[in-house]
Amino acid sequence: MTDKTKHLKEKLREMQERGEVWELRRLNGPTGPRAIVEGREMIVFASNNYLNLAGDPRLREAAIEAIKKYGWGAGSDWSIAGYTDLQDELHKKIAEFKKTEAGLAFQTGLTTNIGTIAKIVGRGDVVLSDELNHGSIIDGIRLSRADKVIYKHLDMGDLEDKLRQVHDKYEHILIVTDGVFSMDGDVAPMDEIVKLADEYGAMTYVDDAHGEGVLGGGRGIGVEFGVEDKIDFQMGTFSKALGSVGGMLAGDAETIEYVRNTARTWLLSAAYPPAVTAANIKSLEIVLSEPERVKRLWDNTKYFKKEMESMGYNTGNSQTPIVPAIVGDTKKVRELAHRLFEEGIFVLPIVFPMVPRGTERIRNQINADHTREDLDKVLEAYERIGKELGII
Repeated sequence: MTDKTKHLKEKLREMQERGEVWELRRLNGPTGPRAIVEGREMIVFASNNYLNLAGDPRLREAAIEAIKKYGWGAGSDWSIAGYTDLQDELHKKIAEFKKTEAGLAFQTGLTTNIGTIAKIVGRGDVVLSDELNHGSIIDGIRLSRADKVIYKHLDMGDLEDKLRQVHDKYEHILIVTDGVFSMDGDVAPMDEIVKLADEYGAMTYVDDAHGEGVLGGGRGIGVEFGVEDKIDFQMGTFSKALGSVGGMLAGDAETIEYVRNTARTWLLSAAYPPAVTAANIKSLEIVLSEPERVKRLWDNTKYFKKEMESMGYNTGNSQTPIVPAIVGDTKKVRELAHRLFEEGIFVLPIVFPMVPRGTERIRNQINADHTREDLDKVLEAYERIGKELGII
């Protein structure tokens, strides 16, 4: 019998030969600055859990109380039978957190981007997109059927040139960007983007998934640049610094109501359990009330980045707790990650297609509760192994 999936298996083998498949690691307990990974306690440098909220007992307690009151499952889509008073509370808390009129929770960050972008622009409109935007943004643009124009990464001159070219040709223009770029840790200049958008009559959409809990005292990129009331769509996620799961969208009340009634990913996908809703509310409350967490995160980040650069590691243009060690060679970066793992440091190599060939790296992600002892152990290993492998 003919193997109808032979071509896919051949592609997989080719990826394996190039070292472009993910090696999954298994945790045997909660994630945090340290965790039990495949039976060993390790320092975790591969997690988005920037503020160490993923294992916070207050999130657990909030979830348990919600289970006692509401049970586990939501019952259906939010739009049909899965809506609770907790969800209303979460939406109000999102708006407070983002300093906007209204907020809306989605099942994931990916469904927020795909569902929203596909409905706020359409055929006959145009989207100006940073060349390094997240894949979920790219998929949302494709689904929208709007025309797409790519501008050079963080290049405001190129963005303005592109705006000049399109602003007389399209009725509706959307500028979309990551806030913090997840592989490089650099930050979009939202004040400049908003200014250009106002000048050329464009809407603005920012994916703030790696900005919440990090920028703007924890509130994200809008507050960081003082433009939270000027960004039309602020997207975010609970799955990174906020330690839970789910996506969010913030903006003016009527726009959010429009998205709630049109985004298929919101309307046609099952709601997450009430326990998740309760944990999400609690995580926002903690970030708003404990600014010292964000300060610890930045103190750790500055120390680690300075020491890595002094050794000779290329950390790119990182401005955040995402601190890449760019090696530029698939085999070497895999060997570095393997050696670090043997030393009790949980990191993963990031290779093509996650990053362009020639920029292969380890993406180090700092935690607010990494101790100085943790950081120094990781730095010592990076220096010793990096020299042995001829990386530094």
